[in-house]
Amino acid sequence: MKEQKHKSGFVNIIGNPNVGKSTLMNAFIGEKLSIITSKAQTTRHRILGIVNGDDFQVILSDTPGIIKPAYEMQNAMMDFVKSAFEDADVLLYMVEIGEKALKDEAFFKKIENSQIPVLLLLNKIDTTEQEVLEEQIQHWQQVLPKAEIHPISALENFNVKEVFNRILELLPDAPPYYPKDQLTDKPERFFVNETIREKILMHYKKEIPYSVEVETEEFIEDDDIIRIRSVIMVERDTQKGIIIGHKGSALKRVGVESRRDLEKFFDKQVHIELYVKVNKNWRSNSNQLKRFGYQ
Repeated sequence: MKEQKHKSGFVNIIGNPNVGKSTLMNAFIGEKLSIITSKAQTTRHRILGIVNGDDFQVILSDTPGIIKPAYEMQNAMMDFVKSAFEDADVLLYMVEIGEKALKDEAFFKKIENSQIPVLLLLNKIDTTEQEVLEEQIQHWQQVLPKAEIHPISALENFNVKEVFNRILELLPDAPPYYPKDQLTDKPERFFVNETIREKILMHYKKEIPYSVEVETEEFIEDDDIIRIRSVIMVERDTQKGIIIGHKGSALKRVGVESRRDLEKFFDKQVHIELYVKVNKNWRSNSNQLKRFGYQ
């Protein structure tokens, strides 16, 4: 009997902040693994999402948007992006309509000189006219002649399946790298932290969301309920007051919305307690960054 071939490989998504990388990854996976908001720098870590079929395993990696680092945490974020070039079988370089180049010339050179297949995904085509789209395709054909260009709308799920099928064609024959029932390489607490952080990104302005880190100190799962205790770290006392809000109202909203999302994610009742602590200048402290998984 002829043995069925199996394809496996690493597909890494890179691009500027806010071009839709997390939306695309979630569209491929069908689960909300990467947080999505309209603010830049939403993704801070490299998140793996795994799509399994009978004869394939696609290991997707969503990376932080490419920026010029301003402090230690952002340096660590860019290290995650660098690592995406090292183990990819296929590179997805994502741009949006109107964009002309990456924010970092060195990364752009890496894409230009890449020896692995590069699919350039021109995202958000639902927001533009046909004429503009054609002009953009021409531009990218000149800039990256070796890349395959695919116009998509990750949000509207347009051309997403076609891109996924093309990825499958490009992947090498290989056995699965992860168990077939695994969805991600991240632990449950990671998704609790990311869900809470998403709500903070949505509801607070200015520097607050970027000064926040979340740490889940307790995750106890019983048959019918998950009990969670998480700490929201801020850098200054004034930020603590803003996060908590008048009579605790702002913090309560974060808790209620996080619980709702986590109940959907885990498909189980969730009880969540949130606390706020000041952790001075954690973004510039390499020991703290290590603790939060940035190094």
